Amino acid sequence: QRVTAMEARKNEKNEARGMWIKQDTVLLYTGKGGNKAPQADRPEIISQAERLPTISTLPKAVKRRVYALKRLQVQSAHIEAKFYEEVHELERKYAGLYQPIFEKRREVVSGAVEPTDEECEWHSEGEEEELADDLKTKAALEEKKAESAPAEDLKGIPEFWLTIFKHVDMLGEMLQEHDEPILKHLQDIKVKFSEPGEPMVCTSFTLEFHFEPNSYFSNTVLTKIYKMKSEPDSADPFSFEGPEIVDCEGCKIDWHKGKDVTVKIIKKKQKHKGRGTVRTITKEVPQDSFFNFFSPVKSKTSSPDGMDEDLDFTLATDFEIGHFFRERIIPRAVLYFTGEALEDDESVCLKRRTLKKEKRRLVMQTLKTDLDEEGEEEDEGDLDPTA
Repeated sequence: QRVTAMEARKNEKNEARGMWIKQDTVLLYTGKGGNKAPQADRPEIISQAERLPTISTLPKAVKRRVYALKRLQVQSAHIEAKFYEEVHELERKYAGLYQPIFEKRREVVSGAVEPTDEECEWHSEGEEEELADDLKTKAALEEKKAESAPAEDLKGIPEFWLTIFKHVDMLGEMLQEHDEPILKHLQDIKVKFSEPGEPMVCTSFTLEFHFEPNSYFSNTVLTKIYKMKSEPDSADPFSFEGPEIVDCEGCKIDWHKGKDVTVKIIKKKQKHKGRGTVRTITKEVPQDSFFNFFSPVKSKTSSPDGMDEDLDFTLATDFEIGHFFRERIIPRAVLYFTGEALEDDESVCLKRRTLKKEKRRLVMQTLKTDLDEEGEEEDEGDLDPTA
């Protein structure tokens, strides 16, 4: 009875001053006495169903005009596809201009070339400002000490690509401890586009992972081919949003005996039913590894009961990783090695999260104020804690 009386007081208070209430997916404002507020006072949150016009309810003449607009939209989608074809041709052209820079990067990373003093000059105001005078002195002493010490036989930048894998969450999730010794031999990652002049509908790009000779496999290059299409789907032309990856192909890794990290050997004891003797059998079972990346699952027609959702998710993740290598990792490798690119990525994500929070705060501000006031009223009452 005490709780019911409290709720009644709340309702009386809300009716007296009005409040925002949630009804389904719509926020409604009840004015004094429970009357709804004018349309202009409502926050702009309405249900999806209310936002969408019902074509079937339109007059026949209006329907015809809507259909005409849809035909125009299809034409627009085809023009957009042509736009992306020309963008892709430009991408292929500039890939050739980037290549000498990336080749020089590979030589420095692998130790094939030692950069000159002039090439190594780099000044960063931010880095200098962060060092206090005493730290600068200490750093100078350490540098002098290092120069006087016997030079170690270090070539290039050790574990350059492995460090990038560890820095990037998307790649770090794929990385296993048994993968790390192998990735220390990774010397370069390249992207190659399909030949110029090929229609966008059958174009592709290839990721190449170049390894130095190692004790794990005989391949010097592991490849992953991503097939793309950039044309509106005849069955659903309005879903077109530009080029998309539709399939991918890996490659066969020629593992040395006992070095395949994508499988593990398990031993199992087996008892003979008739003789009662026990024998030990060994069996290969799959295990998690980055190198499963080169054995992608194949797309299948989804079953009507939706049993292929896991497969679709796996393919989508694979495509996302391939796109990330192409668009981010390969062009900006040194910034992912130092972590600077990670700060940029986090900044973009933070801005998106901040924008979402601000929108939510503006919409829910009135509700929060009302709830705070109600909480104060409850605290002032003589509600029995045991009730």
